[in-house]
Amino acid sequence: MAEAPIELLEQIPLFEGLPRDELGRIARSFKERRFSAGDTVTAEGAGGVGFFVIGEGTAKVEVHGEERGRLGAGDYFGELALIDDQARRTATIVADSDLTCYGLTSWEFRPLVETNAAIAWKLLQVMARRLRESEQQQISI
Repeated sequence: MAEAPIELLEQIPLFEGLPRDELGRIARSFKERRFSAGDTVTAEGAGGVGFFVIGEGTAKVEVHGEERGRLGAGDYFGELALIDDQARRTATIVADSDLTCYGLTSWEFRPLVETNAAIAWKLLQVMARRLRESEQQQISI
């Protein structure tokens, strides 16, 4: 199975600014996953252990059956699953087109975080930003 391209990981805030050799190490931990148009990648309320980065294609994000956004190449989802493998998915992701994703499980991610505090700090920053965005959406509804 193919690993994630380093150039793709460089675009993700979680890995931004990391040295190329560290990005290469992380890239080797990702596994390529392919989905056909119409496939459900993740289902709201289901358990999840994977973080995904979209390499090619598009997907829609649904929460409570309502479309909340669209994702494309370079977008990512499932970062909560990296630190809480008991967490339930907060959204359903459905492939709009054929989709190539790169997935990383929590048990592959944990050693990376334990040996690189910069990744842990970036993960906290991304989580805080997503929490603020979620709270703002709830306020405006």
